Amino acid sequence: MSKKDKKQEDIENNQVDATATETIEEKEEIQQTPEEKLQDELASEKDKFMRLFAEFENYKKRTNKERLDLFKTASQDVMVAILPVLDDFERALMHIEEDKEAEELRKGVLLIYNKLVNTLGQKGLTKIEIKKGDDFNADDHEAVTQIPAPSDDLKGKIIDVIEHGYKLGEKVIRFPKVVIGQQ
Repeated sequence: MSKKDKKQEDIENNQVDATATETIEEKEEIQQTPEEKLQDELASEKDKFMRLFAEFENYKKRTNKERLDLFKTASQDVMVAILPVLDDFERALMHIEEDKEAEELRKGVLLIYNKLVNTLGQKGLTKIEIKKGDDFNADDHEAVTQIPAPSDDLKGKIIDVIEHGYKLGEKVIRFPKVVIGQQ
């Protein structure tokens, strides 16, 4: 037998196999009652519906989460722009406290400062609390400089707070700037 004859025979065998497979599938379809066909179609459509419904629910959850995140951080630019004003108020209060004659001025500035802090607090801004003597953590603080520690117990700890840090919700929008003691 030549190669050509062999190929022809393989082609004929494949055609017979394909025809046999088609007839078996046709017989199975014929053996299904119309009710079974409808049940299969119903199950298929139900599956498609459930998948589409789940996909839509995931879409709704994702867009709601994105919208909430946007609302939480929408005021971030405004808050960052107002932080220097807040710092200036704190500096002014420190200098006014030194002047004993400006008691009424101090009360007025303190009133405005408290009102500003309360308003920003209602919008989600919170001060990161740091005290002198706290441990320095590079993940939570920004070291501006190091100075020789005045005592051994302040080595590697915060000696002074230059600028307070703030959070908007759970997000840090400005890290506190601190001076730490050299080890």
